Amino acid sequence: MAKLKIKTGDTVRVLAGEHKGAEGKVTKVFIEKNKAIVEGVNMVSKHEKPSAANPQGGIKEMEAPLHVSNLALIDKNGKTTRVGYDVEGGKKTRIARTTKEAI
Repeated sequence: MAKLKIKTGDTVRVLAGEHKGAEGKVTKVFIEKNKAIVEGVNMVSKHEKPSAANPQGGIKEMEAPLHVSNLALIDKNGKTTRVGYDVEGGKKTRIARTTKEAI
């Protein structure tokens, strides 16, 4: 199982694919699949059968996961950056490579 450098709550930009250039906040990360769901990006239609909770059924719009290799973290200046790590006093923190500041 690989460690991902993108975490829930990060603001990211899509680098490749149909939604290239779109930005959003990461709502969920699937570590075992190397995928993440970004708010408002990669919307798909899902058909739902009628149920007790939703007696009408219908078509629901929802976000589909994107591979993390197609996502880049955005720093405070609005530029894409890679993620580095800094160890201070035995505590490991993520830093943006462009600004060298903690994320």
